[in-house]
Amino acid sequence: MLAEFPSKLKPLFQPYRYKVAYGGRGATKSWGFARALLIQGAQRKLRILCTREVQKSIKDSVHSLLCDQIQALGFGRLYDPLQTEIRGKNGTEFLFAGLSTQTVESIKSYEGVDICWVEEARAVSKRSWSILIPTIRKEGSEIWVSFNPELDTDETYVRFVVNPPPGSWVQKLTWRDNPWFSDTLRAEMEHLKKVDPEAYENVWEGKCRTAVEGAIYAKEIAQLVEQRRIRNVPYDPMLRVHTIWDLGWNDQTTIIFAQRLGGELRVIDYYERSHTTYAEDAAMLERKGYRYGKHWLPHDGKAQTKAANGKSPEEILKALGLQVEIVPLHDVEQGIKAARQMFPRCYFDQDKAARLIDCLKRYRRRINQTTQEPEAPLHDEYSHGADAFRGLALIVDKLKNDDNPNWNKPIRYQQQFV
Repeated sequence: MLAEFPSKLKPLFQPYRYKVAYGGRGATKSWGFARALLIQGAQRKLRILCTREVQKSIKDSVHSLLCDQIQALGFGRLYDPLQTEIRGKNGTEFLFAGLSTQTVESIKSYEGVDICWVEEARAVSKRSWSILIPTIRKEGSEIWVSFNPELDTDETYVRFVVNPPPGSWVQKLTWRDNPWFSDTLRAEMEHLKKVDPEAYENVWEGKCRTAVEGAIYAKEIAQLVEQRRIRNVPYDPMLRVHTIWDLGWNDQTTIIFAQRLGGELRVIDYYERSHTTYAEDAAMLERKGYRYGKHWLPHDGKAQTKAANGKSPEEILKALGLQVEIVPLHDVEQGIKAARQMFPRCYFDQDKAARLIDCLKRYRRRINQTTQEPEAPLHDEYSHGADAFRGLALIVDKLKNDDNPNWNKPIRYQQQFV
């Protein structure tokens, strides 16, 4: 039979190391990928891995989509859909696996894969890509990537759309590229366009959001982008650099570097590391070469710990030569309100503060699974930068440029401190 495809997906039948299709809902990306793989698998024996970041069961995979397309193409005599895989009569195999649970060792069983299809690839992490790509290394092997984008800082979007690797075919598709776009989908699209134009642009047009859905600072981030306040923000040696910390050990320690001129706040740099000592953090500060003012720790910076021989972070950093202050203990919601009020004063360096911007774009609340109501902010890898930013909002008007006779004194390294 003659299989129909949107014209923009014809390169799926040409050799490329990476085949990437992204865009909005109703664009036939997944449908087209499934058809192309079934056709190629019927023409020659292939080992095809279908994967995504999280696959808790076969129901989470594209197994059912492929089965539907087997029937639509009339390929029932060519394929045997089994419970956890699909087998072709010519020896072709379709395998299914999640990436988040894979390790360098466990994924070696897929080294002989001819084609790897990564569906819903927006959510695939940097770690998963770093494990998967070197594994799919058979001569002539291909990696197919399909996704609807969310943020322009997502790992998959940056890796394949912003900076596509050599040997890539990258194509954006929207509902306009679907000649079989149904009236039902059109009605859904038109309704969303009417009630939520920003969501429409992301869902149906495939444009990146300025912040994740439900982000606490979504409006503030959108204004930052619109007013071009994410830009090159150079260090001004005439102004003090103040640092604002969120402390961690097993998770991240984050440090914001800020300068204030009148009512204007300039976030010129950002640091995020885990499992570092305070001496190592202090050494990093010195390497930056900034003219420092005060270093602001969260309220728990006063807490003494056994791991630090009964000393507090405040005591350790003061012994290393830093002028340390403590951000007052505050309610989280109070801090969020202060941060929202501070945003219009802020300029962020687009390169050095990129990770902090990403944290603020992704800072969101937990959703109660029973009531579906938002609760307290989610504690995840993005919350540490947002916590430091909250602390900055509470002390922003205390950032001074008064001369400090100790600013150019060398930091003292005491390796016995944590």
